[in-house]
Formats: sequence, C-alpha cells, structure tokens
Amino acid sequence: MRIGLLTEGGYPYVSGEAGLWCDRLVRGLEQHEFDLYALSRSESEEAEGWVPLPPQVGRVRTAPLWESADDHIGHGRRARRRFAECYGELATALCTADPGYPSAGPEGQPEGQSALEADRFASALYGLAELARDEGGLPTALRSETAVRALERACRAPGAHRSAREARVPDLLTVTARLERALRPLSLDWYEDDDLGSVDLCHAASGGTAALPGLLARHFCDVPLLVTEYGVRLRTHYLTEPDSSPAIRSLLAAFHGRLAAETYRRAAVITPGNTHARRWQERCGADRAKLRTVHPGMDAAPFAEAGESPECADPQTLVWVGRVEPAKDLVSLLHAFAEIRRAEPGSRLRIVGAPSGPEGTAYLIHCKALAAQLFPDEADGPHAVGRNPVSFEETGGPELPSRADAYASGALVVLSSVVEGFPAGLVEAMFCGRATVSTDVGAVVEAIGGTGLVVPPRNPRALAEACVALLRDPERRARLGAAARARALELFTVEQNIAAFHGIYLDILSRTPARRVLLDDTGEPLPFGVPAEAHVPGRWSDPTARVAARGGPGTARSGPGWATEAEPARPKTSVAASEGAAR
Repeated sequence: MRIGLLTEGGYPYVSGEAGLWCDRLVRGLEQHEFDLYALSRSESEEAEGWVPLPPQVGRVRTAPLWESADDHIGHGRRARRRFAECYGELATALCTADPGYPSAGPEGQPEGQSALEADRFASALYGLAELARDEGGLPTALRSETAVRALERACRAPGAHRSAREARVPDLLTVTARLERALRPLSLDWYEDDDLGSVDLCHAASGGTAALPGLLARHFCDVPLLVTEYGVRLRTHYLTEPDSSPAIRSLLAAFHGRLAAETYRRAAVITPGNTHARRWQERCGADRAKLRTVHPGMDAAPFAEAGESPECADPQTLVWVGRVEPAKDLVSLLHAFAEIRRAEPGSRLRIVGAPSGPEGTAYLIHCKALAAQLFPDEADGPHAVGRNPVSFEETGGPELPSRADAYASGALVVLSSVVEGFPAGLVEAMFCGRATVSTDVGAVVEAIGGTGLVVPPRNPRALAEACVALLRDPERRARLGAAARARALELFTVEQNIAAFHGIYLDILSRTPARRVLLDDTGEPLPFGVPAEAHVPGRWSDPTARVAARGGPGTARSGPGWATEAEPARPKTSVAASEGAAR
C-alpha cells in the first residue's frame, strides 16, 4: 500500500523530532511505499538537510512554517466575504471554547453546547480550506486587518470567556500571527487526486499542525487518517506558554484543543504511545474504540552487552542520564544524594548529560555549585588529591563513549523528573538490565511496571530511602534488573512497534472502501483491470495502465509558491502490481 507520512519539525530532517522513530518505521515496512509530507519549523532545520532515505520513499514534499509567506493573491469581493464569514466563525468558536480541556461525554464525543462549538469550528476550518483551494492560498488573508477585526469582534461578543474579553490589541496581533502559521497547511497544493489524494492512508506522526494535511486529505479525497502521538501537542502547548498573557494562552489553548478534538473525531485510528498520552486524548474527545496503545520502538542492540553483563557495574555508583534542564529536578536528586551519602559513605553519583539550551546551561551551573556546597572534595589520606563524589559528565569521551557505557557504569539508575512524557532513558536503562528508582510522573509506572521502585516527585527523602534500600540489597537489584530487561525486550523494541503498525495499516485499509479504479485510454473505468495475480510481486499486467482517483485524474493547482517537492528514485514495479499490493 501507499502511505502518506505527515510530519512537523521531524522526519526526514536530520535534527527533527521523532525522526529516528519514523526512519525505523519506514525502513521496517519495506513492503509498503511511503510519500513524505514534511512541515519544517526553522531555517536551521532545513539547512542541516535530510537523513538518507530508503528506496521505498517515493516522494518528499516540504513546506516551511517559519518564514513569512506572501501569496500575492488579491481576493475579490465574494472571496473576501467568504473569508470574513469563515474566519469569524472560527474566532467565535475559540472565544466561546473552554480554555482548559474540551468537554467530552462518556463515549468521548462532545456534548451539548460543546458539540455545537465543535461543529462550528469544523465548518469554519473546512470552509477556509475550500476557499484556499478555490483561490490558491490564504496566508495574506490570515494576517490581514480583516482577520484581526474578526478576532476582536469575537472577543468582545456576549458569551466570550473572560480571558478572551480581556485581550488587548498586541494580544490580538500575536494570536492572529500564530493562527496564520498554524493554518498555513490550508494553503498548500497537496490535496489533489494525484498527490495526497492518491495515497491509501495518511499517517500523521504527531497531532497538531502535522495532522491538518491529513484532515484535509480526508475532507477532499476521503483518505483515511491514522494519528500517532508519543507526546500530546495540546499538553506541550500548556507547558511551553508560561510567559504569554492570559488572553493569548486562552485563545491558543482553545485553538489547539478544538483542532485536537476534530483530529480525534475524524481519525480512523489513534495510537498513543502510552497510557499517559491516552488519558489526555480521551479527555480531549477521542473515542475509546479508536484508541490503540503502541509503545515506542527502541533499538535494543546497543545496550545488549551491558544487559548481558550486569556484574560489571560498580555496586556503589548511582547514574542519572538525560538532558540537563529544570524539569529533571537535579536539585532534589542532589539533596537526596546527601542523605544517601550519610547512610552509604562510599556511594558515588554520576550525572551524565548535556544542557538543553540557555536555560539548561544556567541550570547546570547552579547544580554544579550546589554539588560543590553539599559535597566538599574528599581525599582518602593527607597526601591524596580530593575529589567530589558527584561528577558531571557527557557521553562521547574516552571514559563514557556512549549512553550504554553510562548506564553500565552504575548498579542503580535514578530518574528524578517532575515532568516526563514517555521515559525513553528509563527504558534504555532497562535494556541494560539495571534496577531503577524513579519519580511517579508521566508514563514512568507504565514503562517499568513492577521492575523498579517509584517515589513521589520533589521528595528527596523518599528518593534517598529507595536508593539506599537497593544499594544495600544486591540480590534484589539483580532480580529487578533482570525483570526490567525482560520487560523492555518484550514491549519496547523496534520489532514490536513495526509489527503493530503493519497490522493497523492492514486493518484500516480492510475497512476502507476502494477509492481508485483502473482507467482505460478513454478515461473510462476498466472492469477486472487488476487480475488476481497482481497481488503477487512481479510484472503481471501492462505497465502503461493508468490508475486514478474515482472521478478522474486531478490537475495540480498552483499554490502560494512556497511548498517544494522532491522525487527520490522509486523501485521499478508496475502500476498494476503496486495497486494489487494495496488492495
């Protein structure tokens, strides 16, 4: 079958989020063909280029979300009136929406007034998409004074939330600009019969803006949509907008909440990466019948040697591995280690990781100063050089060449975060057969099951007591480490992830009516044009036969001019054979 993989700030860019997961998925499902539709977030991301693409990638289309888009399209009076009506309805849906979670009924669907506002949002969204398709794009209109005025009227109208009513002109300008970027996929020329309309399935690698092309492909071409979220975009928005005004946060949260609810409503299947993400999706309106948890697939091979030799670890060393940032709460870990040292004087803590951005750099400096204050350098004798029992290191050096070496250096791996999605670092420690002590945040309990100790976040005393208990009981450490490795190999490998998505692809296609037919030279449907043996790989029919969407081949429209396309080399297979494999 042919899959349209939709990403935002991710695959195929080298520095993209979830790039490794997408690359493993595409390479693992080599029996399918993939077309990539990628939205980039920054100029630097594009400058770093793409990862090497496998031969099953047939086409790559990209569009930037970071640069100013000017379509130079002058709309007529009728088009301007349509835009004002649709954008006004969209703004009204945002101003009357609950700035917190969307309201959902027992089956996951909106109820009462919330259902009316959800329908209003959806009608406005698809109305704008149809206008963009008819007129060739909307970037200029979405940044126009008409858009700002429509948003202002909606904020001042009766029934608007208090935070929306308090929006000032700078707030309205900021929200309008942010909505233009989020709605930029409406203006792309991707939604034709020979583009996204020709794929068998759209797979959005995340929610939010990345899923918007999938919604439009479903709206215009009836292409089924699969949405995978390992980190819920709505939750990310709440965590990354702390400094904005209440009006900006309220309006943008309402937009992201409405978009998430519409995405979940239209998706054929939704695959959260863990129960933590699943709870967010259910609260935002996702139907439980559509939800199928698929854990992230991770490569266990680099950690095999450490997992098979647990006895090589230093029995007195604790290890923390990850990105250094305030959310990891290394301050609590250092205070916990002070109590651990009083109970076990020979213990040592290795903090392995690089800072994340300027905030992470400042936090690392603060943690080093705290460690120097809590643990003065100690020497074994009067003529020996003292050293601190806490070390701050990074992988890539001669002592710790890789993350596997970092985990292997200690008998106990600690996680002290106050905010966490899916704890990939914890799973890596499990692959290495290490016992773990973690804070109860995000999907930590789901990941480790009963193979590690869990304590409340921001509780150094509880963290210290759990660590001391395992440091003093090597047999228990060994049992937990072995159980953790067995659990990780069963649930979190690349193989289980690929097998799960292969089955989901087939399940969705089996319940989707056929949309494409074989056409003869006159453009008429050709009965029995695909023989039964076309299901077997090989050249079984005329390679010049044409396949088109039901209703005839589409003609690509001219978009705003800022989307690009690349055609990697495709394997030489007949059209009929590829169509047979898709059925």
